[in-house]
Amino acid sequence: MADTSHTPVIPETITVHLGKPNESARNITLPFVDYIKNVASSEIYPTWPEQALRANILAQVTFALNRVYTEHYRSRGYDFDITGSTAYDQYFVANRNIFTNISQLVDELFNDYITKDNQVQPYFTQYCSGRSVTCDGLSQWGTVDLANQGKTAFQILQNYFGNDIKLNLNAPVRRITESYPGVMRMGSAREGVAVIQRQLNRISSNYPAIPKIPVVSGIFDGPTEAAVKKFQQVFDLEADGVVGKATWYKIERIYNAIKKLAELYSEGLTLSEVERVYKEVLREGDTGQEVQVIQYYLDFISEFNLNIPPVNVDGIYGPRTRAAVLAFQAQYGLAQDGIVGHGTWNRMQTAYSVILNSLPAEYLTYSSLYYPGYFITLGASGKVVEQIQTYLTAIANVYKSVPAVSIDGSFGARTQAAVKAVQSISGLEQTGSVGPLTWNAIINLYSDSR
Repeated sequence: MADTSHTPVIPETITVHLGKPNESARNITLPFVDYIKNVASSEIYPTWPEQALRANILAQVTFALNRVYTEHYRSRGYDFDITGSTAYDQYFVANRNIFTNISQLVDELFNDYITKDNQVQPYFTQYCSGRSVTCDGLSQWGTVDLANQGKTAFQILQNYFGNDIKLNLNAPVRRITESYPGVMRMGSAREGVAVIQRQLNRISSNYPAIPKIPVVSGIFDGPTEAAVKKFQQVFDLEADGVVGKATWYKIERIYNAIKKLAELYSEGLTLSEVERVYKEVLREGDTGQEVQVIQYYLDFISEFNLNIPPVNVDGIYGPRTRAAVLAFQAQYGLAQDGIVGHGTWNRMQTAYSVILNSLPAEYLTYSSLYYPGYFITLGASGKVVEQIQTYLTAIANVYKSVPAVSIDGSFGARTQAAVKAVQSISGLEQTGSVGPLTWNAIINLYSDSR
C-alpha cells in the first residue's frame, strides 16, 4: 500500500486514466483537490441542499483515497491511481467547468475522510446515483431526500454506511510514491520487511501451506524466506525467496483481497496492523539504538571521507550527529535538513557497502572485522556465519553465559542463543540477529577475549 505503514495521508496529486483499466487512453495527473472538484461537479448537482453536497463530497474523497491507499491499480502494474470510468470508479471529465459552490466545499473537505469502527484505511464508500443505478452503499439522490428531512452530512453518511463510521479531519497532504521499497532478501532490515511479514501471516490463514512467521521484526530471516518461497510457489512466481517488485505487489494484491479493503464489507486494518517497527525519521533530540545504528554508519564513512566529521556511537542524536548528517547529505547530493528519513537512510547504507567493497589495501587485513552491511540471522549460512561463530567461540571461553557453538557456517538455534547472550551482556535488544550494533559488540568482546 502507498505509505502502507502509516495512517493515511492526502496525496498531493492523483493520476486518472481516461477510460476503462485495459483501454488505451491517456492519463492525466492533477492535484487531488482539483480531481475531487471535477468528480463532484460531474456527479452531483450544485443546486442540491448543502448537507447532501457535503455527504457526497466526503464519500467521493474517501472512495478515491481508498484506491490510492490500497494501490488498487498500481499493484496490478498500471501507471495510474484511478479511472474515469463509472463502471469501475468515479466520473471524471477532462477540462470541465467547476461549479463555484462545489469548489468552495471541496476546498474545505478534501482532506477529511471516512473510516469505520477501529479501522485505519479510508473506508470503501461505495455509492451510485440511486435512480438509473442502485447499489448497496450511498444513493446520491437519496442524500437529497435525507438533507431535506433536516439530516446533517454525517447523519446522512451514517444512514448508508452505519453508525460506527467516523470522520478523520485535516489529514496531512504529502507527495506519495509507490510503496515498493526495493529488493528485499535474507539479511534485509527495513520497514518493508515488517509489512510483508504481517501480510504473509494474514494470508497464511487462508492459505495454510504458507508457514507463519513467528516474529514480525522487520528483519528478513529464515522463516520469512520460507514463507516468501511458499507464497511464490502457491501464486506461480519464481520461488527464489527474494521479494522483488512482482512478489511485493502480488503479496499486496492477495492481502487486500483477503482483507476486502476495496469492498463495502471490509475486514479492515487496525492501528496495530500498520504500526511501524522502525521510526519514520530520526532527528536531533532522538535517542536509542536506531540512533546508534546511523552513528555507526556515519563514523565508519567518516574514516574514508574527511568532509564528514566522526561521531560517538552513543545513541544520542545531538549537535555533533546532526553536523555529520548534514555533511553526509551535502556530500551525497541530498536535501540538507539534518534529518535521517527514508532517502538519507538508504543512501547511508549504500555508501557504507560501496566503501566496504572497495577498501584500500591497508584495510584488507581487517576486512573480516567490519560489519558486512546486512543482517545475519536465523537461517543464514556461509562464510560470514563462520566468522561470527568463530568470534562467539572465543567469547564463550571467557563469558560463561555465552553458550558454545559449532563453527559450521549454519545460523541455527544455538548460534541465535549465543548472539542473544552477547546482546544481553552488551545491553542491546535481544533479537538474536546480528545487525551493525550486535556485530560491533561481538567484535569488541572478541577483541577483549583475545
